[in-house]
Amino acid sequence: MTDQGVRRTVTRVPAQACDAASDSAGEVAPCGPGESSPGTAEGGVSAPASAASDAPSQPVPGRGAPLLGTAGEPVPDGPGEPSSDEPEAAALASPPTVSPAARRRAERRAERVTAGATELERRLADLLRGGLISAGQSGPALWEETAARMVDAQAPGLANRVRDLGALASAGVGADAPVRLLEECALLHLLAQAWLRRDRLPEPLAATVRSRVGLTASPEGPAIRDDWLVLAQYDTSDSRLITRRIWLHGTVSGRTALLLSYGAPGRAPDLTLPAGLAVDAELTPYPGAGQPRTALTGRFGAPAPTTVRPPGTTASGALARYGAALRDDPWRESVPVTLDRVVPVPDGDGWQLADADEDQAVPVGAAARSRPGLWRLVALSGGAPVRVFGECGPRGFTPLAAWPQGPGEAVPLC
Repeated sequence: MTDQGVRRTVTRVPAQACDAASDSAGEVAPCGPGESSPGTAEGGVSAPASAASDAPSQPVPGRGAPLLGTAGEPVPDGPGEPSSDEPEAAALASPPTVSPAARRRAERRAERVTAGATELERRLADLLRGGLISAGQSGPALWEETAARMVDAQAPGLANRVRDLGALASAGVGADAPVRLLEECALLHLLAQAWLRRDRLPEPLAATVRSRVGLTASPEGPAIRDDWLVLAQYDTSDSRLITRRIWLHGTVSGRTALLLSYGAPGRAPDLTLPAGLAVDAELTPYPGAGQPRTALTGRFGAPAPTTVRPPGTTASGALARYGAALRDDPWRESVPVTLDRVVPVPDGDGWQLADADEDQAVPVGAAARSRPGLWRLVALSGGAPVRVFGECGPRGFTPLAAWPQGPGEAVPLC
């Protein structure tokens, strides 16, 4: 431990997230296992007050424990990402004037998605009746067949979540594997129910639901022009494409935004913005409650070096921010956070970022612990507080960039 004596065990943090989020937003915050609160929607996350009455009534475990997690990577056909039949999806996701033929196509697709969500609900009910232990013994064929049915229903977002469920059930590693499987089943059930009841949801939340089932929307205003500080840039890949994620922070607006760029396998995406630079640009946000994704709609100069740093928050402030994000989007895998004055310290077999000024800490996610960026962060700190930007999720914090306590440039960690 450090001389600051800062330590907070992982199991204590979910309750702190609930308290901090409810104190900051005046609403019910997501709670960890063993905790419950009025107005909590299925999946253990709080829906907006206007939507809470429409959420299914059966309580199910949520995405709370143990604490934050390795920042999940959004998959293609997820929120605001490519999917098939984009004209029909755009017609569903936003209300511009369209031709009668396009409207009929959009309505037919909505009917197919509804049929797929209804079938998915039946299959989830059968799964739970048979017991989660048998889910891991059924093999991948059952999950792939269910995912294929969701693809036939033109709901690629549901298909991807089913495949993730299948991978989790097949892995079945660790004492918490059944709990995690139940959590993910609950979130998938919540998404299917939200689609079936989308006409009763507030429009921002309905837009989020449309994007989560795989309907692609176009960016819509107002555009934001700012000097955008490039916080981090990194690539992920699968068999279909390479996804580049670029996190930006507006020095005037104070907004944190995400740019996505895509490339075919073996070919890097076109958009490149190195971390630590700033660019005068115009970004247009995508629809959806709490949606960080934006489109680059104008650039007014080349990226240039800057000494500006994003403002940081405490560990408890990060947890409150994550709780607030789950109220807007219960299926969100992570939230961008800049932690100020934290010290990377060992914690058993792992690491945590301990707040130098309060008795709080956030654990570093398992995936980040195996990357060289963690050791660059430890070397940069040398036992002193640093400022760290990263993604905060259900099972850990993924550091992406850091700044020393004194003057110095941003150090990429990804």
